[in-house]
Amino acid sequence: MCGIIGANQTDFNPKSLLDSLKHRGPDAQEYLIKKGLFLGHTRLSIIDLHKEANQPMTFDNITLVFNGEIYNYRALQREHKLNCKTKSDSEVIIRLYQKYGSAFLNYLDGMFAFCLFNHKTEEFFCARDRFGKKPFYYFHNNDTFYFASEIKTLIKMLGYTPELNREALWQYLAFQSPQENHTFYTGIKKLQASHFLKFRLSTLSTHPYYTLNNIDITHFNKPEIYKHVDTLLNESVEKRLVGDVEVASLLSGGLDSSLITALYTKISPQKVHTFSIGYDEYSHYCELPYAKNVAQMLKTQHHAYTIGRDDFLETIDLVLEQLDEPLADSACIPTYLLSQQVHKEGFKVSLSGEGSDESFLGYDNYFTMLKHYEEKPPIPEKFNFSKEWEYHNRRIKNRTIYHSNAETFTSTALQKLSRKKLKSIPTLFPSAYSPTQWLSYIDFSIWIPEVLMTKVDRMSMAHSLEIRAPFLDHHLVEYLMAVDPIIKRGSTNKETLKEIAKQYLPSSVINRKKKGFSSPFIEWLYDGHHKEILNIMLRVNNELNLFNNEVIIYLYEEGREGRYKQHLYSLYIFCRWYQKVYM
Repeated sequence: MCGIIGANQTDFNPKSLLDSLKHRGPDAQEYLIKKGLFLGHTRLSIIDLHKEANQPMTFDNITLVFNGEIYNYRALQREHKLNCKTKSDSEVIIRLYQKYGSAFLNYLDGMFAFCLFNHKTEEFFCARDRFGKKPFYYFHNNDTFYFASEIKTLIKMLGYTPELNREALWQYLAFQSPQENHTFYTGIKKLQASHFLKFRLSTLSTHPYYTLNNIDITHFNKPEIYKHVDTLLNESVEKRLVGDVEVASLLSGGLDSSLITALYTKISPQKVHTFSIGYDEYSHYCELPYAKNVAQMLKTQHHAYTIGRDDFLETIDLVLEQLDEPLADSACIPTYLLSQQVHKEGFKVSLSGEGSDESFLGYDNYFTMLKHYEEKPPIPEKFNFSKEWEYHNRRIKNRTIYHSNAETFTSTALQKLSRKKLKSIPTLFPSAYSPTQWLSYIDFSIWIPEVLMTKVDRMSMAHSLEIRAPFLDHHLVEYLMAVDPIIKRGSTNKETLKEIAKQYLPSSVINRKKKGFSSPFIEWLYDGHHKEILNIMLRVNNELNLFNNEVIIYLYEEGREGRYKQHLYSLYIFCRWYQKVYM
């Protein structure tokens, strides 16, 4: 895993830019400067530890800077008869691009964000993996093109902090992060997951190369489904052990992380190191006893860590610094602290259980929404998901706490919001696809790349740690999208996964009530900051004049009672970030 930088200009301080991404790649920092070209790379050495695999990497007339891992690179070398001079997965990208052009992206099995520069055509070719596991940000204005793995580096390249992008703000308030190609900074964009980008002279274009919305339902035999999913899971874990360093495993004690760890211990010839985090108060959030039990059962070398209120509160600003923009997932903080401990133990790579719920129907809300969709509403003949989604969320914006051009907001409106939002979502489902497929598709379009993977990447890479998520193997995701919805829904959450897990885990682990990666974030926030929470939100709103102060006060009071915790946290994190960056 690494950090990448590039531009079609050279008037930069390369060391300063590389230093801003050194946490993503502490093992080597190198750059290339030629007339009209700057490419930089910070390397976390995992595959082929030799210096010859450092980047920028040039063969023939192509130079690459690459962040990620290609799990099937050895198979690609064999199958496509690639003449590689190094043992790295990086060179495979160059050779495939030379052979197939942009079509080679569909051959890659892994997580990636990269740029290939063709010195003959002077074209930048950039791409981001299918589910947005790795980040790619860019700035384009006329004949200027910059890109980087993190926003902070682009701001250094620009030499100024761009204005607030208010379009990103309302998306964040609806979905916990900016969506599509937006960031909180006007002019700085992100390449969307499963897209590639081309830039030459002054022309920039982006194109999708992969989608989940065209998969037919083809799997109807339950025993065959269980058998095939079991095989895919084992293969997914095994391929994510590729590399020349030892791999750890994050273990919460829940079904997802326990199953991944169980499959890993079955494959590994040596004792697996597992890592867990818990809390020194509010014990109903703490899962350390469950993780300890699973670790003992699987005979892992277990590492458990406990954090308290002060650890949590002192980490908020560190997390915002790594994120560069607001992300309203409170699990960022324990993820950051756990990654720090894994790094301290000398690991560069760890497995994790993210991505199971979205494929196996693990959330209660899925079943609530499906009940609302027993009879399909009429759908327009021409359905544009992007436009419908955008319209739907503008309605959400105007019915929540946005002040401008909105109806007067009351506490009663907030209480009704969830029900109204829930009933309107089914109108997004085209009749050509099952509601079950579309629930997964929406989460793989919105939640997975822009919240879940953003959290995992920034919090782990802050400590030079690469997280690999076997449940997000695209072969597994595609297969599950094609499973009969009746079988997939079953009689309980994640029934298919639970049936498979019976081979590896006891029923006490499989059937334990789902907790998610929760923490006493709101309790600690109020314990530690009291009125300052409200003061920050009102102070920022006085600057921006965007929100209804009455609602801000209402959210503050409700949050104190443990209600509307996500609403309060989202607004507070935005205001704390805004105050830090702009005030």
